[in-house]
Amino acid sequence: MRPRLQLLDKALIERILGEAFELIEDPGVRVAPYVFNRLRDAGVSVENGVAHIPEALARRLLDLAPRGFCLYDRAGQPAVRYGGDHVHFDPGSSCLNILDPQTQAARPALADDLVRLVKVAEMLPQFAAQSTAMVCNDVPAEMGDWYRLLLVLWHSKKPIVTGAFSASSLQTLLQLLAIDSGGRDALRQLPRAIFDVCPSPPLNWSEFASHNLVDLARAGIPAQIVSMPLAGATVPVTLAGAVVQHAAECISGITIHQLAAPGAPIVWGAAPAIFDMRTGKTPMGAIETAMLDVACAEVGKSLGLPTHAYMVAGDGRLIDAQVEMESGMSAVLGALAGINMISGAGMLDFLACQSVEKLVIDAEAIASAQRLIEGIQPRTASLAEAMFAETGLQGDFLKLKETRALFRKEQHFPSAVIDRGLAAMDGTTPDILERAHQRVEELVSRYERLPLPLEREKEMLAFAEREGQKHGLDGLPGIFSEEYARERGLT
Repeated sequence: MRPRLQLLDKALIERILGEAFELIEDPGVRVAPYVFNRLRDAGVSVENGVAHIPEALARRLLDLAPRGFCLYDRAGQPAVRYGGDHVHFDPGSSCLNILDPQTQAARPALADDLVRLVKVAEMLPQFAAQSTAMVCNDVPAEMGDWYRLLLVLWHSKKPIVTGAFSASSLQTLLQLLAIDSGGRDALRQLPRAIFDVCPSPPLNWSEFASHNLVDLARAGIPAQIVSMPLAGATVPVTLAGAVVQHAAECISGITIHQLAAPGAPIVWGAAPAIFDMRTGKTPMGAIETAMLDVACAEVGKSLGLPTHAYMVAGDGRLIDAQVEMESGMSAVLGALAGINMISGAGMLDFLACQSVEKLVIDAEAIASAQRLIEGIQPRTASLAEAMFAETGLQGDFLKLKETRALFRKEQHFPSAVIDRGLAAMDGTTPDILERAHQRVEELVSRYERLPLPLEREKEMLAFAEREGQKHGLDGLPGIFSEEYARERGLT
């Protein structure tokens, strides 16, 4: 039996969906001119920029959305499965800052910081996908979206969770992915990336979000709706009311998306939070935020749709007991809820900061959550009787062949980040921050980049240099050393 977490009963889910369908028709959903004609052609009334979407149309288009699909690694192998109760994790995306491991203070992230995180995430099996985790502040802001993707494509073979923060940058990102995949057709058939697309609460699909939905659908590249309701601020204060608005934003987004290309892959995703009335903050580590994530996913699952949520994040500014309590708790809750992709590992300070050291600590919490959802299985013909027949009341189970054969299946063995009493040679035990930093150094030292085919590398670099020159970028930070360039004939 797989352990599960459920917060909503069938009757409440039906009420949530019923009110969500009512909301998208009255008062309706604010949409961009880019989709006016498409909606009107489908019979939707659009007045003063507000679309009034009939329930019957929305339900028909929801039925067209795929119930599952895969993201592929660079070798063309399925590596992430969206749909059902498959659970995967990736680092949180688009942080402005990184927690410096030497000073323990946040500072603007640079290209080399993102590369370091990508190398670590590449070495950790807990992360099925990479993300464009940090904004590179040493790169012109106008090219930030595609440059983050370039660095991940260059240093990783895993699938990627990414996104475009403007309508104009999406096509550049798609061109880069097409180079990596060997062409647009290959990218469509074996998509390596999924794009977050965010509505603006309440019930507003902006110009660039509308463009992204439509253009991704037409390109056949998976889209991940990441609705961001703030309970008590931009959505109703009750958790149930917030889930209603989230559902309405997802349903309206899927309607726009499926009108552009019926059957295109899309995910029912979320990054909700409560709005703390004392501080004006949006605590991602609050238990109510985790409850919103789980409830939003339950509604999507009731429709048979793939799911996503933002979890495994902490709110403190340092890696401490609070941050890891919040992160570990939500990792377990998200896994028990069967959410297909859970983003947010490594993040702290209300999603404003990434930490590579926190990422490796979070990986340990994720590994425990993954072990939990494997459940308890009967691995032998008799559960205990046969083993007792061999040992009697001596209890010397260490000698049994079953113990040797099965202990690695039954027990998860954490890395040295977790202190289980194995002291260092000098008898001292470093604290968890020291152990995490040592783990990062170990993973970075073991990382070996798998090069792309030479012609693709040349094409990707030529593309990056051409685009970078438009914005005055001198060189390509985080890409390669001069020695590597000479060896590969890239200069």
